[in-house]
Amino acid sequence: MTGPLRPAFHEGQVLAAADLTATVEYARGRAARYARHLHEWGIVEGLGLTTEPRTDPLTGVRHVEVSVAAGMAVDGTGREVVLTEPVVLRESDFEEVNGADQPTDEPYPVFLTAADREPARAPGPVSCSGSAASTRVEESYQILFGRRGDERLAEEQRPPAIGEPPADPPARWLVLLGYVRWADGHFSGVQTGARGVAVRFAGVRADTVAARSGTLTLRTDPAAQEGRPALVLSGGDQPSLVFGLYQGGGAVSPLMTVAANGNLAIEGSFSGRMAAGSTLVASGTATDGMLLPLPSGILPEQVADGRVVLHVHLTPRTPPLPDGTLCGPVEATVDGDRRVRCRVRLYDPLATPAKVVEQPGAVDFLVLATVAATNGGG
Repeated sequence: MTGPLRPAFHEGQVLAAADLTATVEYARGRAARYARHLHEWGIVEGLGLTTEPRTDPLTGVRHVEVSVAAGMAVDGTGREVVLTEPVVLRESDFEEVNGADQPTDEPYPVFLTAADREPARAPGPVSCSGSAASTRVEESYQILFGRRGDERLAEEQRPPAIGEPPADPPARWLVLLGYVRWADGHFSGVQTGARGVAVRFAGVRADTVAARSGTLTLRTDPAAQEGRPALVLSGGDQPSLVFGLYQGGGAVSPLMTVAANGNLAIEGSFSGRMAAGSTLVASGTATDGMLLPLPSGILPEQVADGRVVLHVHLTPRTPPLPDGTLCGPVEATVDGDRRVRCRVRLYDPLATPAKVVEQPGAVDFLVLATVAATNGGG
């Protein structure tokens, strides 16, 4: 199997149409391979479904007019699909595909696919060969309505072989633009996801991402928005990794910071899975009948299934006593539900007759939650 063929020319060569076409196709194939293998296909810019409220003049039914915003997508073959201006979706096109369906609240998918067209002929001189063949191809598009469930067709598409050029008709690659809802003979709304399949945006395949400024920022929106999260990796004299939220001025307010020496600073509380070999502690005072608390970060189900082992130490407390009264613990235990059982016995030897009383007591507790280390210590 041969690799891509790059056209070469020499002095005195007679250039045929095939030679010039090969020059264009080589560049197209190279660009398609770059887009296909270094990026993830999807919407690059724009192409959102937008709505404008409308009223049917005959029935008075309120509905929406749906448009596709201008933008660009790259399909799974590496071909660019460009809309230079917004396009209004035609209800007649929808009815042609789904008009026989019973009324439903389920949304219908809308797809974009590439299409080649012969452009309108511009006035100008006629070829000396007398041929009326067009010398241009318009790389256009087609907007298609699918039936419910057809969004799976977009998810199941497979890219062409490594060396293949971008797809040309009749090959077709579907890019999901979103979904429309239909009611009373009109569009009633739009949405970006349904039945587990959402609009797909273009991405990048990279094992290394390097910042030239010394700071690399990851965020969830194209532009910085107040209250939205960001991850900032900074170099320079004080390297750090910061996770936080954008403030009004565009700065990131840290919620978690990892310094160059490994120190971790967080603004909130820390909870989660305990590392093997670690210990967490809770302490305080409890009275008879109280449930002992678990250390912060420990869940009851972790104790129940044996992932965490509890060690409890109780020390009975002596209550305030009248002069001459003696006190001794009768019971200071904790059951499997972590409920304290504490009773104390009071004895007044000066009373006539001598008086012995049992009453609920209090304990100081210490609860240790441990995770046993593995043989490797991890």
